[in-house]
Amino acid sequence: MTDTRSGAKPRLSVLVPTPLLITEITEPAAYRNRSPHESDVHMHPGGQGLWVARMASSLGTDVSVSGPFGGELGALIRSMLDGLGMQVNAVRYGYGNGGYVYDLRGEDRETVAHMPPPELSRHELDDLYGTAFVDALASDVLTVTGAEPGDVVPAAFFGRLIRDTRDAGTTVVADLSGAPALAAVEAKVDVLKISHEEVRDLDLGSDDTPESLVGAGRALLERGAGAVVISRAKDPALLVTADSVREVSAPSITPLDHRGAGDSMTAGISVGLARGLDLVDAVALGASAGALNVARRGLGTGNRTTIEKFARQITVRTIS
Repeated sequence: MTDTRSGAKPRLSVLVPTPLLITEITEPAAYRNRSPHESDVHMHPGGQGLWVARMASSLGTDVSVSGPFGGELGALIRSMLDGLGMQVNAVRYGYGNGGYVYDLRGEDRETVAHMPPPELSRHELDDLYGTAFVDALASDVLTVTGAEPGDVVPAAFFGRLIRDTRDAGTTVVADLSGAPALAAVEAKVDVLKISHEEVRDLDLGSDDTPESLVGAGRALLERGAGAVVISRAKDPALLVTADSVREVSAPSITPLDHRGAGDSMTAGISVGLARGLDLVDAVALGASAGALNVARRGLGTGNRTTIEKFARQITVRTIS
């Protein structure tokens, strides 16, 4: 799956409302006859938007991120993104970014510390809107990701940005939940990617059966979405459009870390559309990126050649 346009490298703009610093404590890669308490420490730029951006970059797309950066953690995150070759459109953030410290040395991921970022001020929101909107106009696709925690950015912000960007002629993919997802739908987002748990939280479906989820997807279309992709963890995803419902299946893979599959899927869909692929092929690329990401250590990471080859093994079946 390559760029179908003539010679142009696709460009993706990603709204990142809450860039985070992720610190992970792991078992040492090699014991060097030192203290039995020795561990490895890894630091990564993280949060939903940056995981989407990293996977999109792995897929050979020019990626720019627009988000608030400030404080000690913000400076570290920006430095890491510079090292990854991403264009960073930084908005000043008076209170500074948040982060997590995870201990991965046991069977389960343990949260050692969590510093949530505060909500953006009026002026910071205005700066973020203008920065993201102008960058989106120079891109093939704008990908809108959510804030964590959700109160950092109001739902109306997402709807306004999506509506104005679409009116200006740029395709928009959104990976949102709750009130921001509904705001995106009302703004007529081109593609909404949402998980089955998030659909349930919106009270649009009675359960997690395919029939109920398809009904919820159609309800979101009626409200304004152009297409809805519902991820279902290990089960096949659903692509709901005005004229059909398709089931998107990947070969089974034993996961190393189940987190990040949905964000990688969003990245693949966005990159596919930026390349000029039709929606079905873009979703297949997204399903490939999501499936392979769970087999890796490191969210939002992957190998472009492997993902594109594996995309040929994705099965897309029309079910209605």
